[in-house]
Amino acid sequence: MKNLLFLLLFSTLLSCNSENKKSETPQEETTLKNEKPNILLIVVDDQGYADFTPFDNHDTTVATPNISRLGKSGTVYSQAYVTAPVCSPSRAGIITGKNQFRWDKPASWGPGLPDDVKTLPEYLKEAGYHTARIGKNDLGRNFHKNDVREYPLNHGYDEFLGFSAHAHDYWANSKSIQERTPDPYGTSAALGPLMHNMGEKSYEEGYLTDILTDESIGYLKRKHDKPFFLTLSYNSVHHLIHEVPKKYLDKYNVKEIPNYDPDNKLAYSQHEPGSYSAYYDKYSRVGAINTKDLRNYYLANLNCLDDNIGRVLDALKETELDKNTLIVFVSDNGGSPLTGANNAPLTGGKYSLWEGGIRVPMAVSWTGNVDAGKVENRYVSAADILPTLTNAAGITLTDTSIDGINLFEPKDERLLVWKWQKTWAARQGKWKITNAKENHWKSEPSNQYIAPVRDDLTIKLFDIEADLGERNDVSAQHPEIVKQLEKAYNDWCEANITK
Repeated sequence: MKNLLFLLLFSTLLSCNSENKKSETPQEETTLKNEKPNILLIVVDDQGYADFTPFDNHDTTVATPNISRLGKSGTVYSQAYVTAPVCSPSRAGIITGKNQFRWDKPASWGPGLPDDVKTLPEYLKEAGYHTARIGKNDLGRNFHKNDVREYPLNHGYDEFLGFSAHAHDYWANSKSIQERTPDPYGTSAALGPLMHNMGEKSYEEGYLTDILTDESIGYLKRKHDKPFFLTLSYNSVHHLIHEVPKKYLDKYNVKEIPNYDPDNKLAYSQHEPGSYSAYYDKYSRVGAINTKDLRNYYLANLNCLDDNIGRVLDALKETELDKNTLIVFVSDNGGSPLTGANNAPLTGGKYSLWEGGIRVPMAVSWTGNVDAGKVENRYVSAADILPTLTNAAGITLTDTSIDGINLFEPKDERLLVWKWQKTWAARQGKWKITNAKENHWKSEPSNQYIAPVRDDLTIKLFDIEADLGERNDVSAQHPEIVKQLEKAYNDWCEANITK
């Protein structure tokens, strides 16, 4: 009898423990699901559409296995658009979730960042995130200054290490070369120490892509007592495209070109002795580098970038942060016609509203939350990044002027609009209307460039689903669609652009 009582009591205890475990497990799972993700936003510079290996029809001369890892672990967007075909306004669109010409009526290179336009890091910081930006900061105005709204610490970032300009030399990152250079503070032709919070940080040695990666890995490996938002904004594969470590140059069979030397007074221009701007100008166009070699420099630069992205992904895995980190990868605009980038089969490139200027590589990865290995073919916008990330962080947006939508809540047949200087475009469904005119302005483009079928400011209409290369203008065949889209664009501008 005693044995029977003991067995009954033991069985009851087991049953209670089992019930307790069952009741605890769902609660633990809920906690994990409700935990705010870390966020890593990787922005690269001027990557060509065909140079994105997660796409099935990518250029096979490209070697980017680590960018391909992002495609395999997440969802790739084949029709992702940015809000402008050049860096400054495009990056303003990414960081605000808005078409930047809402406040920048001329739709210029320099939209800036108004005080009353809230940014992604400001939203996330308010939601309890630690926010950091490493790399390029470019909103088109107030370069090299840390007391302006455009500086990262003044629009939501807790930390910043990088530069405020269109571009920065890859090798010349020291205080000593800055002091020897007559013009170190150009908008594109910039060199010297990186800005670091409210001071600066000098690097006597090192390659900038490696430096930005090293600093990002250092950030990831810190002890984090709250979720983080890290924007890693590389300047690769922007000019100066030939500046790449030798092992990559050797791989693509191109020679080293001497780095800028302020003491070499006549090497770049007799009119600007010793100037960095003259050196930058010489090597940021087809000419001093022939078009065949230009492509190989580009591939070398991109290969180096990919290796660095691989190091970042490895650091996430090593620290186990990969289990709950939402990663977004995007290029700030289409590939440049002046660097050897390949946008095939898209017409044009950076500087224009042809597809090659505004359709970009983009991928989103988030273990357990985003479909892995998927290609999403609906059209989306880089303005969607802000509402997507804030939603993932549990933030409810109340600003009705945000143009982006949550990528995880698709919306068909939405209207997208663009305004770039004297040109404009709109897309709805399969139709795109534009008066796009090419404007690569420096020199003849490299061999990869696909010229427009008609390059003027007249209205053109394309069925983008059937003709993504914009080779067949069908405006004459569909005057009603032209009228409808032109009205939609004008109505949007009338309602939303600051008077």
